[in-house]
Amino acid sequence: MCMTTNTTHTMNATTTMNAGHMTSAAHTTNTATNATTNATTNARINFAKAAPKAFRALVGFDIAAREGLDPALVELIQIRASHLNHCAYCLHMHTNDARKAGESEDRLHMVAVWREAPHFFTEKERAALALTESVTLVADGGVPDAVYAEAAARFDEKELAQVLALIFAINTWNRVALATAKMAGTDER
Repeated sequence: MCMTTNTTHTMNATTTMNAGHMTSAAHTTNTATNATTNATTNARINFAKAAPKAFRALVGFDIAAREGLDPALVELIQIRASHLNHCAYCLHMHTNDARKAGESEDRLHMVAVWREAPHFFTEKERAALALTESVTLVADGGVPDAVYAEAAARFDEKELAQVLALIFAINTWNRVALATAKMAGTDER
């Protein structure tokens, strides 16, 4: 999967917009010989360039959502939502950001299976991961009262609002990256 834009969201207030031009290749098999593969180019919009006010608003929302939250928790939430949304671009970006911030490889490998490896995560992190899953997969059954109550027990009201805002933000970024066909490993921040 390739992309046309490099939409960025960062761990700090310094955010840059990169708009490298890349294309997406869809491979088709030549049925006559069953041996020839053609690449067809499907250009996608540069979201940052085509909708700069919306892009800047999303960057601002992302920055505001992180305020006051532990950077490790921020990355865990973003990684888990990106897993669930199958967003390789954001998953690559946030696992790299987490490593740069000192996150262990063991914990990064366990995020997708955090319920089966609870000892890798604090009670607060587990509550945030459960809330992340419920909000990200909201169409599958809403946000159960028990999940919300557990998060509310672990975070004060302001923190809980920030966690929710971060979950909303990463889900939006995942959709931007997927809709514009961004390729994992091409983050140019």
